[in-house]
Amino acid sequence: MPTLDYQTAGESHGPALLTIVTGVPAGLAFDAGFINGELARRQGGYGRGGRQNIEKDRVTVLAGVRRGRTTGAPVALQIVNRDSRLDDPGKTPAVYRPRPGHADLAGSVKWLTTDCRDTLERASARETAARVAAGALARLVLRVVGIETFGFVRSILDAATDLEVREDNWRALAAVRDASDTYCPDPDASERQRAAIRRAKVDQDTVGGLVETHVFGCPPGIGSCVDWRLKLDARLAYAVMGVQAIKCVEIGLGKGCGARPGSNVHDPIVFDAARRQSPSLGFVRTSNNAGGTEGGMTNGQPVVVRATMKPISTLLRGMPSVDLNTKAPERSAYERSDVCAVPAASVVVENVAAFEVARCLLEKIGGDSVLEMRTNFESYMKYASMLPLDPPETTLA
Repeated sequence: MPTLDYQTAGESHGPALLTIVTGVPAGLAFDAGFINGELARRQGGYGRGGRQNIEKDRVTVLAGVRRGRTTGAPVALQIVNRDSRLDDPGKTPAVYRPRPGHADLAGSVKWLTTDCRDTLERASARETAARVAAGALARLVLRVVGIETFGFVRSILDAATDLEVREDNWRALAAVRDASDTYCPDPDASERQRAAIRRAKVDQDTVGGLVETHVFGCPPGIGSCVDWRLKLDARLAYAVMGVQAIKCVEIGLGKGCGARPGSNVHDPIVFDAARRQSPSLGFVRTSNNAGGTEGGMTNGQPVVVRATMKPISTLLRGMPSVDLNTKAPERSAYERSDVCAVPAASVVVENVAAFEVARCLLEKIGGDSVLEMRTNFESYMKYASMLPLDPPETTLA
């Protein structure tokens, strides 16, 4: 059984980023245009810095694809850095004044150096381009069985939208999102978000916000309750928290569950025979506070993941810090950065969440080829829709 996984390599100002994805079924149509489109979305958004005008991220396939389809071998994707200057001391000088909120200080102490440069280059969110490429490839896998994702910006600073995302409106909302440079599918909220970013730029400050991803089309049973390491919600939280600057991850109602009694948290179950052939198998809910997961498994409702991104750690005006050599008080160093990267974070979170869903899906249904994967999925859905299977050995025969 294939196990979907990936690893990334490269640095912010190194020659290239590399991601190697293992476990991709053979025969998957490789849509470079879709992957490059996601990379372009990650680079976009109001409030981004100057580097986005330099880099034009595109994937180059180094292995695992032949004649436009995956072969079953690991898929190696490379993203070349146009801004590659790590070995030029004039362009990448030593950094002795760590930035509060960044990895600078902890990494320098960890590797017993007063130069923060090596730490900040690897800790840079530039690395997320490789993760987006892997996630976009995983989304091509999910589409084989009709699973789709939709990510967007819920708020920037205090400029928020309260719009409801549903299975019947998310595609229309995606079109509105794509017309917004804050990646918010609410034009009024988007304009308020732009204003918040403009104010921060004038103040030489930065702003964060809340991003949200919905995964549609998941049947019940993806993930597991038998081992904490196999729980889908735990794996989603791990993957999303691993995105730079994310400080909080919620599934469904999230922290709001603590302010309500159980009767107003748990989602009532209703069986609708007319929807027996849908991904929910007819087990519909009148709410989705659980965010599509119960007991570490999908329950047939849309999976909903939210993440809070803190403001970028690099402030143009600097913050109180110290010189690591002299220990004298100094303002923190400035590295070319963004005022706001929340729109980009929404793209990253959408893609890393998709990767975890795809990983759990393949663990559930298996399949070394797309044909086998689709057949296994259809078989699972067939028998799940026939419940109860009694006696199982007779029905399955």
